[in-house]
Amino acid sequence: MLNIFLVEDNHKLRAALKRGLEATRHAQIIFDCARGADALQALSAQLPDGVLMDVQLEGEPNGIQTAVALRRESPRLPIVFYSIQDDDAYYRDFRRSGILSHYAYVKKSNYLLPEMIVPLLQDAVAGRSFIDPEIEARVQEVRARDEQSPMDLLEPNEQQVATLLARGLSNEQIAARMGFKDKRTIARTNGQIYAAWGLTDNANDEKIARTRAALIVRAERLIQWDDDGAPYVQDEHGAWVEWQSPDETRAPLKHVR
Repeated sequence: MLNIFLVEDNHKLRAALKRGLEATRHAQIIFDCARGADALQALSAQLPDGVLMDVQLEGEPNGIQTAVALRRESPRLPIVFYSIQDDDAYYRDFRRSGILSHYAYVKKSNYLLPEMIVPLLQDAVAGRSFIDPEIEARVQEVRARDEQSPMDLLEPNEQQVATLLARGLSNEQIAARMGFKDKRTIARTNGQIYAAWGLTDNANDEKIARTRAALIVRAERLIQWDDDGAPYVQDEHGAWVEWQSPDETRAPLKHVR
């Protein structure tokens, strides 16, 4: 029998899922909640065999962001996501999460019967991954659109700020160039750019986020950095691979002792 965390913000649905899953005699819900933060806190007290989680949760973080936090504490923790959402932001979160194994991601309307969920949980626990073809198509659609130009993720004024930022202008200089009296307007816009490009996830220093934003503008593609500072981009198959700038490819850095 699988010991499962259930994270669902609809209280009636959560209760029904718990009853239905336990009635199969293949799963036991050892903890359930509506918020991702509560699931993360519970993980410190007990380790489940897997997690069943809605993508849209009560408050922040959402289900995919919660999964990233859970896996920091328990790497490769098996997770089954489900959702009725069709918002590009959720698919971007999923692509950026780097969750490439031990998971399933399915549409709530197609797979939410207990007898269909249990095999997905069993597969995830066994290390097999699955993504609903409809969701896979949407993930790739969003990926193709985003990689066409990271600028497409920004509002027109944000695009202008990003371009000037990449040219090395300070907030004061950008504000003056764009006709703003208060440089704090540019600082707020910078924050919106960092969020749109996923730079707020692990760049807690504004100078680092600013540098990385400039690199994205220069590279004309989305780049994600891991907690150790290694940059990654997605290849033609959608897998995250370590990125090398054209300059690094031509002349590798020499290590100085």
